[in-house]
Amino acid sequence: MIYMDNAATTRLSGRALEAMMPYLTEQYANPAGTYSFTHASNAAMEKARKQVADVIGATSAEIFFTSGGTESDNWALKGTMRANEKKGRHLIISAIEHHAILHSAKALEREGFEVTVLPVDADGVVAPEAVEAAIRPDTVLVSIMAANNEIGTIEPLEAIGAVCKRHGVIFHTDAVQGFLKVPFQAKTLGADMISISGHKIHAPKGIGALYIRKGMKPAAKLLPYIMGGHQENEMRAGTENLPQIAAFGVAAELGRKEQKHAAEHMEQLRAHIVERLQQELPGVVFIGGGAPHVLSLSLPGYRSEVLMNFLDRNGICVSRSSACKQGRRSHVLEAMGLSPKVIDGAIRVSFSRYTTMDEADALCD
Repeated sequence: MIYMDNAATTRLSGRALEAMMPYLTEQYANPAGTYSFTHASNAAMEKARKQVADVIGATSAEIFFTSGGTESDNWALKGTMRANEKKGRHLIISAIEHHAILHSAKALEREGFEVTVLPVDADGVVAPEAVEAAIRPDTVLVSIMAANNEIGTIEPLEAIGAVCKRHGVIFHTDAVQGFLKVPFQAKTLGADMISISGHKIHAPKGIGALYIRKGMKPAAKLLPYIMGGHQENEMRAGTENLPQIAAFGVAAELGRKEQKHAAEHMEQLRAHIVERLQQELPGVVFIGGGAPHVLSLSLPGYRSEVLMNFLDRNGICVSRSSACKQGRRSHVLEAMGLSPKVIDGAIRVSFSRYTTMDEADALCD
């Protein structure tokens, strides 16, 4: 099997698996306990928190563990809008956000909040000027993703963050696809909240985090998402998933050390596939681009399901745009103004640091 759907999920690294094992066996204590047996568990959790924080240039106190990117996105939008509804009830997102953002925004609309959905250009880019033009006196939050999960387009977040700061608007970014693929630091990015996930960086499924900037004053500008105990500074209740947290921390630290090399490797794979297909496959259309690990392409006149099934029969795993689509036409590609033929023939190929050049050639062949 040749796996080229790493934007959907990645294989668990050996180091991350090793990090999990002690907390599934010998060191199984609840980190919230106060007796000595719990000390190692609590120390491991805080070590992982620092490992994740170090990747994005945050402090440990700004990292709140969640079950993944979807929960982080839901928390950021719903928690912020509900906490600030006396200030305003207006939210701004883009047309190409992940469904965790789009569906959260729809849910908020049903509660009486107002949502502005910004268009993108032909490359899938949100213009900072469009964000500024959409901001109103009652705007509470802007949420724009870092790197698109279907086409890899990288958004101009620093410029958008500067716009939000100028207008006193809270800024969130879904950085699940950008995390450890596109270099960024929380402080220079200008985001008040950043969603990240473990299973995109060779950690297990079911673990992620929400960065909440210290100045956000949690519980004042952001409501707790899960009510219960005192975990995560009383912002996200529930016994911490320590085995996955430990693995997340190790995967983040390893990814930080290998980020530059991994990005260069994936960019070489991407460039090689583009060069070969341009020469050998007449009519191929390449869509978007920017993030090193995502390549969106289309063969107009063929259906993506046919292409996927053909590749699958040959032992190659790719996806039809986003793995979350379930057969629906891509809202991202529609927002870019692409023709129905291009959209219907689009597939997404995505790499990891484990993908080889031989596998890239096998795909091209």
